[in-house]
Amino acid sequence: MTAVLRTVLIANRGEIAVRIMRTVRDLGLRSVAVYSEADRTSLHVETADEAYLLGPAPAAESYLRIDKIIEAATNSKADAIHPGYGFLAENEAFAQAVEDAGLIWIGPPPSAMASMGDKVAARKTAVAAGVPIVPGTEDPVDVAGARAFASEHGYPLALKAVMGGGGKAFRVVRTGAELEEALEGAAREAQAYFGDPSVFCERYVDKPRHVEAQILGDAHGAVAFLGERDCSTQRRHQKLIEEAPSPAVDPDLRNAIGEAACALAKAVGYRSAGTVEFLLSPDGELSFLEMNTRLQVEHPVTELVCGIDLVGEQLRIADGQALGYDFLTPRGHAIECRINAEDPAAGFLPSPGAITRFDAPVGPWVRADEGFAAGKSVPRDYDSLVAKLICFGTDREQARLRTLNALSDFHIEGIATTIPFHRAFLSHETFVQGEVTTRFVEDGFLPEFNALLEKLPPMRERASSGSRSGGTPSQRSLSVEVSGRRYDVTLWETDGEKAFHPLERAASTHATGGHDEVRAPMQGKILKVLVEQGQEVDAGELICTLEAMKMENHVVAPREGTIAELNVQAGMTVETGALIAVIE
Repeated sequence: MTAVLRTVLIANRGEIAVRIMRTVRDLGLRSVAVYSEADRTSLHVETADEAYLLGPAPAAESYLRIDKIIEAATNSKADAIHPGYGFLAENEAFAQAVEDAGLIWIGPPPSAMASMGDKVAARKTAVAAGVPIVPGTEDPVDVAGARAFASEHGYPLALKAVMGGGGKAFRVVRTGAELEEALEGAAREAQAYFGDPSVFCERYVDKPRHVEAQILGDAHGAVAFLGERDCSTQRRHQKLIEEAPSPAVDPDLRNAIGEAACALAKAVGYRSAGTVEFLLSPDGELSFLEMNTRLQVEHPVTELVCGIDLVGEQLRIADGQALGYDFLTPRGHAIECRINAEDPAAGFLPSPGAITRFDAPVGPWVRADEGFAAGKSVPRDYDSLVAKLICFGTDREQARLRTLNALSDFHIEGIATTIPFHRAFLSHETFVQGEVTTRFVEDGFLPEFNALLEKLPPMRERASSGSRSGGTPSQRSLSVEVSGRRYDVTLWETDGEKAFHPLERAASTHATGGHDEVRAPMQGKILKVLVEQGQEVDAGELICTLEAMKMENHVVAPREGTIAELNVQAGMTVETGALIAVIE
């Protein structure tokens, strides 16, 4: 299958690293994992043929260390590096460093990444390529610049990170009074996530659908369109459910999306897998949002409707092979649910911790891309994605019902997950009718979520295959590290292996403690404190912003009163349950 590639290092973690390794194995190639100290016993490390330690848990000291990743590739004699998504996946400096080291970069050329990574530059390229786009600023803005844009185009407007994407550092501003604080927050998040606080403005499209085009480009100048996906089910601009094709796209609009996406890809000399994202307004106006120069989280729905392995195609392209096609006709329908370690009943609070049971569903046209297993722990240091459930049907309704059945069989214990949300949402009439917009989850669904939870049928119980128990085998497998390289060894012992005992399920955490106390819902960093000691507050008023698992969480007052005690300040790290404030 490949002429050049023999060993591939995956510069990522979790479910995407495991998913890439499966294709690498299918092609008869070797896979190399890299990991942090927090991921020593993770599933992606165990799945790889070889693994190398990068450094401590913080991403800045491990998964973002370009020099350490290149060193691991050299030591493992890897031919190529696949970045997955997140971390350094859209970092052109990393791509250039890989190529400068004589390795093959499984992704687009660094020049294409640079042109699309800068969202202001990407807008200019899109306009030049004839891609439809909403009005926006040509350069980063400060408060004065944003006000000037609002004076010309009106409210609402969107604030976005120049170097951003994936909904990070995104703010919607509906009045002038909100502008300064929103710009400050967007710039702070942009600096934290992308290392650059620059923000620009666009006219905000209210209640749109989020539709995106999957493209592939080879090294010979060919670009193929593989249909569109609908990613409108979002909360706080983070995707929760994706499907292909979009229920809102007819053949004419599909052709327009494909032509625009391919024109943009050709304009930047694109190679490998990429996604061109659009907003579709309620009146049918299509407008360019951004281009993601990497594999997307939601790529499996395209794989199922097109009958193609996108990671395999990336490897073929990196190997120098030609695509051999310019369009693949989607058939049937596929739905993907992101299974996150979050508690939807408690405002989607992150829920890191030990998984005591992990039983993924099986069956015809049911796929689970998992990043964890029973006995593994979800670290608080990274994002909350645990697994993805993807189901295919001959039509949308069959795919929806199949997904609901699979969700009823998906048992994860020890942590809270978004499975209850998915079960309730896929049963909601708005989703059934295919009429979801990007604001529907927050505006139309979550206010009735708890009532809908009570109506859900019970999960289907079955014998757990996620825990090991019984028997006393005479051998035991262990993993050891020698000079930063991981080795798997087998020990033979007379007493055998101790049985695995699952931990008790962790209780859900909530944003407030006792009636007069406000406690930290999880471990994290205090980004901003918005009250002072002695200040009068109302019920629901924001007290501070807490960052955990790459998400900003709002900690609010449980009732009205006076801040009698305030124990935090910006920059502090707090533990779960730490006393933030006392209200009298």
